[in-house]
Amino acid sequence: MTGDSRRGPDRHPAVEDLVELTVVARQAGVKIVHVRRYLEFGLFEPHPAAAATTKAPRFDPGHAARVARAERLRRDLGLNYAGAVLVCELLDRISQLETRP
Repeated sequence: MTGDSRRGPDRHPAVEDLVELTVVARQAGVKIVHVRRYLEFGLFEPHPAAAATTKAPRFDPGHAARVARAERLRRDLGLNYAGAVLVCELLDRISQLETRP
């Protein structure tokens, strides 16, 4: 899928509102090791504007909800990481199609 589908809602936070990966993990209620795995599988990406201003990657705080959803899918349905990411992408796509005029 395209990078836009991984970013969730069409909002663009200011660079100063971006957070570190540990904050995403804490807000999602997930261990950092799991969040890193979701990052590896492409569930979300670092914010591109943060690369120019900071050394460490920064993330949209809205990614925490996406991580929490993927973790629920993984835990409750017994999906692996790739499966949870795929289901999240499909759910986002369904949501986009439902909101089309």
